[in-house]
Amino acid sequence: MKKARVATVWLDGCSGCHMSILDIDEAIAAVAQKADIVYGPLVDAQVFPEDVDVTLVEGAVSSQDDLEKIKHVRENTRLLVALGDCAVTSNVPAMRNSIPVKKLLDQIYVQGVDAMPRIPTDGVPALMKRAVPLHEVVKVDLFVPGCPPPAAAIGFVLGELLEGRTPDLATKVKFG
Repeated sequence: MKKARVATVWLDGCSGCHMSILDIDEAIAAVAQKADIVYGPLVDAQVFPEDVDVTLVEGAVSSQDDLEKIKHVRENTRLLVALGDCAVTSNVPAMRNSIPVKKLLDQIYVQGVDAMPRIPTDGVPALMKRAVPLHEVVKVDLFVPGCPPPAAAIGFVLGELLEGRTPDLATKVKFG
């Protein structure tokens, strides 16, 4: 039997959702029997692969790099899961949305420092006007709220998806 190909992606978030993935503990053995983790901060792959069955995406879309990455991920993923409140609603990253980007960067990198005040440009992705949830830029197949979602809920979601079922999350997760 061919194993499913699972990926995780970390956009603009705190990595709390990835910490919850790690917290599924021994349930990872059941996932490993049915799936190979082919991309994410937990593995060494540097390029998002083609033909991924399930991708769990943490974080909001806040920069041009995030936007390009999530579009590429969507093109190469059968089932895309918005994992956590930042991916589902843009949550904490969206707290900057009421401040124009130029003013935000000036306050942080020019007014807020004593030494070498300047807005960095080399190797820094351009911020979008607003941080947005995944569904505003790509099709999302499943929403798993929580900050972060409990490990048991993530294990349940993975188990159900790997069995070909749509998980019923009514009693498993909540926002916040």
